[in-house]
Amino acid sequence: MAERGQLPPAVKRLCCRPGYGSGCRPGQRAGGAGPGSGALCAGPSSAAAAAALGLLPLGKTQSPESLLDIAARKVAEKWPFQRVEERFERIPEPVQRRIVYWSFPRSEREICMYSSFNTGAEDPAAAPGGAVTAPGGAADAAADENRLPFRRGIALLDGGCVDNVLQVGFHLSGTVTEPAMQSEPETVCSVAISFDRCKITSVTCSCGNKDIFYCAHVVALSLYRIRKPDQVKLHLPISETLFQMNRDQLQKFVQYLITVHHTEVLPTAQKLADEILSQNSEINQVHGAPDPTAGASIDDENCWHLDEEQVQEQVKLFLSQGGYHGSGKQLNLLFAKVREMLKMRDSNGARMLTLITEQFMADPRLSLWRQQGTAMTDKYRQLWDELGALWMCIVLNPHCKLEQKASWLKQLKKWNSVDVCPWEDGNHGNELPNLTNALPQGANANQDSSNRPHRTVFTRAIEACDLHWQDSHLQHIISSDLYTNYCYHDDTENSLFDSHGWPLWHEHVPTACARVDALRSHGYPREALRLAIAIVNTLRRQQQKQLEMFRAQKKELLHRGVTSITNLEGWVGHPLDPVGTLFSSLMEACRVDDESFHGFSDFTENMGQCKSLEYQHLPAHKFLEEGESYLTLAVEVALIGLGQQRIMPDGLYAQEKVCRNEEQLISKLQEIELDDTLVKIFRKQAVFLLEAGPYSGLGEVIHRESVPMHTFAKYLFTSLLPHDAELAYKTALRAMRLLVLESTAPSGDMSRPHHIASVVPNRYPRWFTLSHIESQQCELASTMLTAAKGDVRRLETVLESIQKNIHSSSHIFKLAQDAFKIATLMDSLPDITLLKVSLELGLQVMRMTLSTLNWRRREMVRWLVTCATEVGVYALDSIMQNWFTLFTPTEATSIVATTVMSNSTIVRLHLDCHQQEKLAGSARTLALQCAMKDPQNCALSALTLCEKDHIAFETAYQIVLDAATTGMSYSQLFTIARYMEHRGYPMRAYKLATLAMTHLNLSYNQDTHPAINDVLWACALSHSLGKNELAAIIPLVVKSVKCATVLSDILRRCTLTTPGMVGLHGRRNSGKLMSLDKAPLRQLLDATIGAYINTTHSRLTHISPRHYSEFIEFLSKARETFLMAHDGHIQFTQFIDNLKQIYKGKKKLMMLVRERFG
Repeated sequence: MAERGQLPPAVKRLCCRPGYGSGCRPGQRAGGAGPGSGALCAGPSSAAAAAALGLLPLGKTQSPESLLDIAARKVAEKWPFQRVEERFERIPEPVQRRIVYWSFPRSEREICMYSSFNTGAEDPAAAPGGAVTAPGGAADAAADENRLPFRRGIALLDGGCVDNVLQVGFHLSGTVTEPAMQSEPETVCSVAISFDRCKITSVTCSCGNKDIFYCAHVVALSLYRIRKPDQVKLHLPISETLFQMNRDQLQKFVQYLITVHHTEVLPTAQKLADEILSQNSEINQVHGAPDPTAGASIDDENCWHLDEEQVQEQVKLFLSQGGYHGSGKQLNLLFAKVREMLKMRDSNGARMLTLITEQFMADPRLSLWRQQGTAMTDKYRQLWDELGALWMCIVLNPHCKLEQKASWLKQLKKWNSVDVCPWEDGNHGNELPNLTNALPQGANANQDSSNRPHRTVFTRAIEACDLHWQDSHLQHIISSDLYTNYCYHDDTENSLFDSHGWPLWHEHVPTACARVDALRSHGYPREALRLAIAIVNTLRRQQQKQLEMFRAQKKELLHRGVTSITNLEGWVGHPLDPVGTLFSSLMEACRVDDESFHGFSDFTENMGQCKSLEYQHLPAHKFLEEGESYLTLAVEVALIGLGQQRIMPDGLYAQEKVCRNEEQLISKLQEIELDDTLVKIFRKQAVFLLEAGPYSGLGEVIHRESVPMHTFAKYLFTSLLPHDAELAYKTALRAMRLLVLESTAPSGDMSRPHHIASVVPNRYPRWFTLSHIESQQCELASTMLTAAKGDVRRLETVLESIQKNIHSSSHIFKLAQDAFKIATLMDSLPDITLLKVSLELGLQVMRMTLSTLNWRRREMVRWLVTCATEVGVYALDSIMQNWFTLFTPTEATSIVATTVMSNSTIVRLHLDCHQQEKLAGSARTLALQCAMKDPQNCALSALTLCEKDHIAFETAYQIVLDAATTGMSYSQLFTIARYMEHRGYPMRAYKLATLAMTHLNLSYNQDTHPAINDVLWACALSHSLGKNELAAIIPLVVKSVKCATVLSDILRRCTLTTPGMVGLHGRRNSGKLMSLDKAPLRQLLDATIGAYINTTHSRLTHISPRHYSEFIEFLSKARETFLMAHDGHIQFTQFIDNLKQIYKGKKKLMMLVRERFG
């Protein structure tokens, strides 16, 4: 903490003696030691002092305390010293000494609180639902512990670094030596501490520490005084000592003081002397003089020293870091510190929260986000939630004064009115019920929510200011374990007692639970527990009443098939976390913690140790059923809250919070080991949830927009399965539904007036967390599939539920994969029933994704074939016979049939010849059907699959020929033609190549076209077959190809060898080269020369100087082609002359042409 160099006025009250003026108080001491006398902090025996300090258990002192010490200790705790002086005319010096002695803090707990963050010794569950915990757990806490000022202070104390300790009245001073480190020399820090009524009110240290907390040197000096009071020299306030001096002694005292510190105090001394000697000076108008050691005045506020400026600076710094560098963790630790202060009933808790809130409200990002319409980050949003919850706790303090509450209300309303104040539901203006009313009532109940003011994070705290604790029934509940009324027979809905005569508390559940949280937060755990038990008993009674009500109306409701949601405001995910509060309160009561401290010596030893917690069924409270305990009650209320039917709230943040809180609560339940007693609770609640109709999220009829129960049901299922499998499956299967995706789902009972009808109109909801919800639904189904392995009936039931309720193909595919993995575990034989379930789910995925785009579709198809292979040959045969409902033609031929016909599949299935042939027949039938439907993409695969069956192969070939003229591209035909040549069908390849040529068109500048290789291949094939085939294809080439370089390449190849010389299989041949003067090569030569001429003119139209050299090379290639004709030289010369004449304007180019070609 930033120690101030100057003590605040609160410890500088004016002290005066007789003779100073008529307004002064008469003398106040009787007897005493001589001037300047000092004494050690002598007290009762050391054992008694230790017991008084809490270091020894009571009853183990060696001698009783004196009445003087008992009285002095009580006065030191409660009265400012000025009141003591004014109350009694004469105060004996021994009495003064004992009051001064006992005025210093006696507990190390507060010293720790003001010099360290909560690192685990305190219960983190003090926050609602245990939200604020020591970050990083035990490992991080242990790593950071030694850096805490409190720990460092203890180390300095244990190391003997504290010296020169002196207590003068209500002021403690001393020096603390910091040992030399590797990089820093030894330093001595001067520490001064002022205190009042067992609280440190001011600290000063020369180390210049700038932090929220006390530095290690202040800690060391404080603990020295607490642990070694008999070693501290104690003096009365300095004004008492001065009063004992005569004039000569006073003069000597002042002169010596000035001499010792003349450089520091001489100017001040001279100034004060001048003012005192001046009759009209301000200093002479006041009776007495200030004494920093004289304790507090009556008007001084009694609170621990808190450096407000440093709190503000630290919060501002953390906020400016935007959640980086661990700032979110630091802010959560500050909130935990506020809760720690509240639990200690320290008024600084509210002060600190006020300072934090002011910095949060001043965060410049709030206005920026509001202007841009963007949402704040999730972690930042959670900090605001905790801020609102803390204010709720503060204003619900059962013992706060009315003027204090009025002050808080004024401040809260001020913050609430600021435009950028965050809304309660994450900047989505949903109107929820008022704190003090479970549901909107009266004339304003149905007004348009858009006209209502938005609820901010402070709205609930503002509303809570109207709540009070004066209700006599409430007072009796929280103050007594014996409050019963066995003669009470009012069995109405809002009766004050149940049939056992136990008290009930009927209040809006979140509000009632906020009271519990407030009691816990302010250090009233026993009272919080009593109220929590009354609330849970009320909820259980209400649950029973709801069940009876539904049974009476069941026939009517089931006939209509619709329901009105009964809880617009769900308890799980609620801003006040009511279920989490009840659960934590009850769990605290049954925690086994043998090392919990009684005295604070144990506290300092255990600080920071995160012990594993155990829970036991501790002896039953008076208001519990036989065999019940706080643990069973905690578990039951968690199950009640999780199973509540509640509408999905609007807005992304509110919906994410529902999921997050549900998972947090379930994770806490999972830490509890289930025994027979708890299993009974699970059975009881599961049965209720299944039978309670619209009051349960697992009821037969629920609202379309109810929060799904998948996550909760998965926990119920795994918990109940070993004990009651039938109930476990019944619960999980009921929870599988996801009505928001069902077009026929009931959307609400609008047939009669109802308080929900106007708030939840029939609309298509925006469920931002739908993907998460669907994944949880998938997890539930997967859990059931795993558990049902080996049980045919259960597997069929689960499969039916999956097919009915899951609408996402990716999730069904995941389930199919999960089932496949479970069915084919390495350590056991395959479970054929589960394999069939896996296959059935896979087939459903195929049908769902057949006509939609899915990037995983290819993976899904391959997996399905693998799964069908594991099931057996009949499954493979089945998917091929029904391919058109499952696959595209391309998938069926290129993946399915090809994989089925592979050697690996035949070997895997150990097929005999008959089975192989049957499977091959199905594959060929599939191939031909696919080729007919999609010849462009399936023809080649069909030919490949059918090549071992002559009739099928011929049929596939004919399909290709039929499709070639209309539906197939040249590239597809060339590919099939090459395949035919490769398989030894050159004439069929030639036929397909000629058909491909009719679809091709290569322009003059497409000399890098991918089809060029196919054209060259087709011409080479024709050339190899003979003169007739070459003669037939050349006209097609001339018609389709206009690119001169390609034509010249073909021409050159045709003149190198005799047609039919390659691959003629014995055909006779004359061996003569073909003449360029006769058909068909003459036609090709003319076309090539013409292409060069046309290309030349085209290129010259837009030629630039940088392409001149390339153009000259092009003309050189053209000349080579021209010269192949018998009159080619003449033709080329005329061609060049024409160019010179036509393009004579391009002088430089024509000069290059003349140089090369004359």
